[in-house]
This record gives sequence, C-alpha cells and structure tokens, in this order.
Amino acid sequence: MAILEVTSLKKIYTTRFGASQVQALSNVSFSVEQGEYVAIMGESGSGKTTLLNILAALDKPTSGEVLLDGKKLSSVKEKEISAFRRNNLGFVFQDFNLLDTFSLQDNIFLPLVLSGKSYSEMDRRLAPIAEKLGITNLLSKYPYEVSGGQKQRAAVARALITSPKLILADEPTGALDSHATDGLLRLFNEINLDGQTILMVTHSTKAASHAGRVLFIKDGEVFHQLYRGNSTNQEMYQKISDTLTLIATGGGEHE
Repeated sequence: MAILEVTSLKKIYTTRFGASQVQALSNVSFSVEQGEYVAIMGESGSGKTTLLNILAALDKPTSGEVLLDGKKLSSVKEKEISAFRRNNLGFVFQDFNLLDTFSLQDNIFLPLVLSGKSYSEMDRRLAPIAEKLGITNLLSKYPYEVSGGQKQRAAVARALITSPKLILADEPTGALDSHATDGLLRLFNEINLDGQTILMVTHSTKAASHAGRVLFIKDGEVFHQLYRGNSTNQEMYQKISDTLTLIATGGGEHE
C-alpha cells in the first residue's frame, strides 16, 4: 500500500515584481510504499529541496497533488497544517534543529508537548526509543554538551516519538563525521526494518546506498530510479556512482 503518492507536481517561482519565472519542478510523479526506505538524489538546483518542502507541507505546488496515507495535502486547512505535520511526519535535518536551551529530553518531547500529551505518556513513549538509539544516559544533557552524532540521534528520537507515517530526512549525514555517519545509517536501517517508512534527500552516495530505492531528480523531473533488489551496499554504491556520472555527463534516458 502506498503511504505517499506524488502526482504531476509542478512548481514555478515568480521572481520579485514578476520579472521572470523559475521552474523548480516540471513534472514529478512517484509513490512510496508503506515500510519503504527511499533516497532522493540530484545535483544542486535539480529541485529536490523544493520537492521536500512540498512533501513537508511547507510549500505548495503550482499544480499536481500529494497524498499522504490517502489524504490530499491540499485539502488540509492552513490553520490545521502545523498539527497535521506534527501528527503525520517526522523530520531529521542536517543541522539537527535542536534548541540549545532545552535538554535532549525536552527537545525530543517538544512535538508531544505541542500536541498536548501528558508527561507520563511522553515518558512512556521515550523510554524504548532512547534505549534503541543509545541515548538513555544523555537525556539530561544539553545539545552543546554532546557530539554531532549524539545530537542527530536525539533528532531521530524526536522524529520517531510521534509514531509518524513518514520520516523525511534532509541531508541527515551532512554535518556528521564518517563514524557518526555509519552509526546513523545503521540506525536508519534498523528503524526501517521495524516498519518505519523513510524518505531521505541526500548528496551522499554512501547514505543513498543504504536505501531500498533511489530516485534521481534532474531538471525538475524524476530522471531515473534504482532498486536495491539483492544488491549489497557496495554494489548499490557503484550503481549510484555510475548513474550520477551519467546524469552529470548528460547521458542516459528517462526511466
């Protein structure tokens, strides 16, 4: 069953005073099945950030439609959009987006506080997640007291604690060293095996090689896609590298 359906998305930005128009997305269509782990790749300016913002209900398409679990994002009223986002989506960002004046625990609790959950409910939800992510003994610390990898684990915990239908990850390994990157990618694999659907935008071939499917965006369209099948991470890495080279040199056909 498709948890996310994207149909004929187009996004045109009009510059100040309407002097010119920039087409960020021209015709994007794809779906993500329940429990899938999908990576989106593309060169800078290919439209992937615009796409992510539309999927996150932070921007609206010029035309086309996005359905999350069968519900049209365009049908969600403006005043309900924050609650809809909080209840259905989990976010993991490159720069962690943690509040320095909050402990890790309070950062993780924030979406539940905004949803009006009781402390006992928040505590009950956090315990198994913190244990799985290996941050139980760090919960009382503040972001500036922990490493980048530990901050990102706290950000993943905050994304998971609402039991979201979909996790949207924007360059989640971008600010991490190689050791923390390996840890985060193992973690994503584990939570995906637990049934969590993940959609990750990344420049990193290594990060994308852990996904079950990779979509390549070029000139505002889905240019190509790779399925893992029985490929190892190393084999996926090579396939992704070859495809990126093909895109950069202007070869290949749409698929």
